[in-house]
Amino acid sequence: MTPIDLIHKLNLNDIPDAVKEQAKLSILDLIGIGAGGARTRLSAIIREHAAQEFGGTIPMLLDGRTASAQGTALAAGMTIDSLDGHDGFNMAKGHIGAPLFPAILALGYEQQISGREVLLATILGYEFGARAAMAQHATAPDYHTSGSWGAVTAAAAGAYILQLDTDQTRHALGIAEYHGPRSQMMRCIDHPTMLKDGAGWGSMAGVSAAKLAQAGFTGAPALIVEEVPEFWQDLGERWYMLEQYYKPYPVCRWAQAPIEAALDLQRTHGFTHHDVTGLEIETFHEAIRLATSAPDTTEQAQYSTSFPVAVALVHGDVTPASIADDALGDPDVMRLSQMLVMREQDHANAHFPSRRYARAKITLRDGRVLESDWMEPKWDHRTPATAGELTNKFRALAHPVLGPDRATRIETAVDGLEHIELSELTNQLLKPTDQH
Repeated sequence: MTPIDLIHKLNLNDIPDAVKEQAKLSILDLIGIGAGGARTRLSAIIREHAAQEFGGTIPMLLDGRTASAQGTALAAGMTIDSLDGHDGFNMAKGHIGAPLFPAILALGYEQQISGREVLLATILGYEFGARAAMAQHATAPDYHTSGSWGAVTAAAAGAYILQLDTDQTRHALGIAEYHGPRSQMMRCIDHPTMLKDGAGWGSMAGVSAAKLAQAGFTGAPALIVEEVPEFWQDLGERWYMLEQYYKPYPVCRWAQAPIEAALDLQRTHGFTHHDVTGLEIETFHEAIRLATSAPDTTEQAQYSTSFPVAVALVHGDVTPASIADDALGDPDVMRLSQMLVMREQDHANAHFPSRRYARAKITLRDGRVLESDWMEPKWDHRTPATAGELTNKFRALAHPVLGPDRATRIETAVDGLEHIELSELTNQLLKPTDQH
């Protein structure tokens, strides 16, 4: 199967049931993160921008105001990306769903496709996006955000939804690759701002690329699709949809193994944060670069290792509320965050990005020095989250923003996605929240 075949010949009946069920869980997870993200200042700004600058008739995610397909994809992608709790793929060093789902939602609403087509577009997007990401990382000298290869992924889904022919599809992928945001990920790690992982810009570029190709605009070839065939040879055989991870905490994945290491020591030995007099984390280079210990914004808190570790030790968990803009001055958290020392370790470096290892050393007031084993983040595909765990995560995020009744209707629509019209889902997703 070629990448073009994947886009235009993949049939839902040929996809394993486990893949279809996992895709639904990812959609539900993305919607939950979008609900939590809708409360951020980043989301409010980008939705206002899209409503004012991208005229159109498509209601925006959890907003109700309208914009173009490109504008709604931009706003939804950045809203999801504003709360760093969405699913991801280790070898992509990023997130497929965040740029993909907004493009499907925007173009799907515009074209009035069925829920079955949404499910198929989602699965082909995850399979395409995983390979596009690995191909780009293997051929590009810099580490770019998910929005870069995510633009090509969004264009692939757009080519399916718009029913482009083979030639138009090649041009859509090429346009998206050329115009996608080649934004430097480590710049935003070192200087965290609202730029985040480029998901919204990538989604917008992908939607634009598909529409331009439909109009006759040319741009082929997409080099990461056509010139590195080794990444595409297992299409239809290996399902990367089953190799996504999910996040229990709404912060960078690189900080999640350190959180687990610290919490493991606390649960095992029963100390409180008041007992801690020394805190050290050993991990891989990229996690060390998450170096903001005294964040002023939620973006800095989400792209920090020390702050969420401190939050976890003080509160026993890391929630959207605990890393929100108005929660950053907690003196107990700040004491631990500024105490924490991070050290780069060869063992952890050697296994990145396929594994994300960290271990913690904690010194207590009574003189004990506690050391954890090497820990990994929860909910990797090797030890996956259950459907119940991901559903509970969705409810914890969505109920405070949407209310239990509306959130339940979303759950029901996603669970039966292949049997419904898209409107049964969008009727719930495209209305404003009580925060708007």
